[in-house]
Amino acid sequence: GQTKKPTSLAELAAYVGADREQLLLAGAKSEGKVVWYTSLAGGSYKAIVEVFEAKYPGVKVEVYRAGGADLTVRLSEEAKARRYLADALETTEEPLAALLEAVIIAPFNSPYLRNYPEQALKRADKGLIYWANARESYVGFAYNKTKLPASAVPKNFDGLLNPELKGRMAFGSGGTAPEIIGAMVKTKGEAFVKKLKAQEIRLFSMGSSAVRDQIAGGEIEAAQVIFRTHAIEAAEKGAPIEWLPMDLVPVHAGSAILAARAPHPHAALLMVDFLFSADGQGVLEKFKYGSAAKDYGFKRWYFTAGLNADQLERQVTYWEKLMQGIVKKGG
Repeated sequence: GQTKKPTSLAELAAYVGADREQLLLAGAKSEGKVVWYTSLAGGSYKAIVEVFEAKYPGVKVEVYRAGGADLTVRLSEEAKARRYLADALETTEEPLAALLEAVIIAPFNSPYLRNYPEQALKRADKGLIYWANARESYVGFAYNKTKLPASAVPKNFDGLLNPELKGRMAFGSGGTAPEIIGAMVKTKGEAFVKKLKAQEIRLFSMGSSAVRDQIAGGEIEAAQVIFRTHAIEAAEKGAPIEWLPMDLVPVHAGSAILAARAPHPHAALLMVDFLFSADGQGVLEKFKYGSAAKDYGFKRWYFTAGLNADQLERQVTYWEKLMQGIVKKGG
């Protein structure tokens, strides 16, 4: 007899047969659309929609775009009202624990995840996952090539103690500063971090992208808290900015997720798979995001891995306190 084809959301989510894409596409065309909630900003989410619809004609994407916290509120309110609208999700790490606890997301599998590192996955039972990183952003050292002499450019955390860097580095008050402190603690220890106080690192009341702009314009010479994505974007526009990884590179990720009560199950999984596929990853890489499946020549640190929301908050508070103890306030 023939093997029974999957039909329910749970059966489809676990199915990884060779005809998975064909089966999902046939069902998605019958469903007609996928409702996709995402935290992607700018033109990236629009490009995802365009390429998806071109690859799968007959399956329209209805997209709702908001920040992670707003997505969590919307999904929670819809669940309370028993209005299950979302099929597939894409958002950052912060809301995921709450969505999982509220049973708003469902476990799934995907044939595209074979080459993914374990830390880029959130495991469920029976070989399934709750989410996996569809995009990554990396935090490292960036500097103005016309302002900072080559002899002062660090190759690793130890290089940050170079006397030539005294008074030339900065932190922003945004979220990436504590994370880079955490990376230093993990690799070099708390005593190393405290040595940086002698470097007179300035603290500015601005986020990572604003610090990047200050580096590009020459107002700040260097900072350890810059996203690789932001530095590449500025360099492509002609800014004299260079980005370097240090010993350990904190990772910010956006994950692809299946809604627990997806009203269009075939289309939902087709979208989730698409985000991990070469086509989906290609779109995200055009917008300077990194892929968990690729080696960029530096050691990544998934600093949220294995921590619940309370544990992560305590860690970040500890790193923040260390940072505040070494910076020169007031810029």
